[in-house]
Amino acid sequence: MENMAEANLNIPDLSGKAVLITGASTGIGAALAKGFAMQGAKIGLHYNASIAAAEAVAAEIEGAGGTVRLIRADLSRSSEAVRMVDEMVSAFGTVDGLINNAGGMVARRAYADMTDDFYDEVMDLNARSVLAATKAAIPYLKRQGGFVINTTSIAARNGGALGSGLYGSSKAFISNVTRGMAKELIPFKIRVNAVSPGVILTPFHERYSTPEQLDAALKQVPEGRLGMAEDCLGAYLFLASAALSSYVVGQIIEVNGGQLMP
Repeated sequence: MENMAEANLNIPDLSGKAVLITGASTGIGAALAKGFAMQGAKIGLHYNASIAAAEAVAAEIEGAGGTVRLIRADLSRSSEAVRMVDEMVSAFGTVDGLINNAGGMVARRAYADMTDDFYDEVMDLNARSVLAATKAAIPYLKRQGGFVINTTSIAARNGGALGSGLYGSSKAFISNVTRGMAKELIPFKIRVNAVSPGVILTPFHERYSTPEQLDAALKQVPEGRLGMAEDCLGAYLFLASAALSSYVVGQIIEVNGGQLMP
């Protein structure tokens, strides 16, 4: 955020837009909430378990003069996704943009140890959440056109590290859902794209990755460093702005320091 502020970046067509960001209490989502608020967007800040972190992000946004509404929901349940969007509309009157960022690995588990319950938990959190939230937002996005940005992962392309295969598969699902949604929704002037982060130093990796695993990943990054949440912000801002990316549809922007070059 400090780098963005120092650059004095100004994207006028985001000012005043009502942007719902899921999974926005920590990591990439928190950086997005603060970054979009800096552009004058009104932020629907979704969270589930991380109450204190969400409140801290909201306080920072409001302290800087921004507008934010905290919305708590368990997005593994479709009914909760609908309620989340309803709360967003109640607060701001519409949804101009949706960033589907909520998700997680749940646990590192080998395919040989997978259970039906584990499969359901991972897929509901990473896949069902995107489908349900987008479906609920579509009627509002159709009114004036808008954007949907999904967060996928480098694991969607490389299969993930040991024990994260199912997570990677759920993100591969999201990558293809992005293309399918883009085809269906562009006639309504709704642009759908995705961002695919590489290894980003967030609470996600604090929870699921050992220092040894992070060191191994670092050796694969030509830029010579692991990413920070703020490194992802520019890609989302670009895709959200029709002034910058009106002809960009159904694309996935890789943000990984060169670890994966399509």
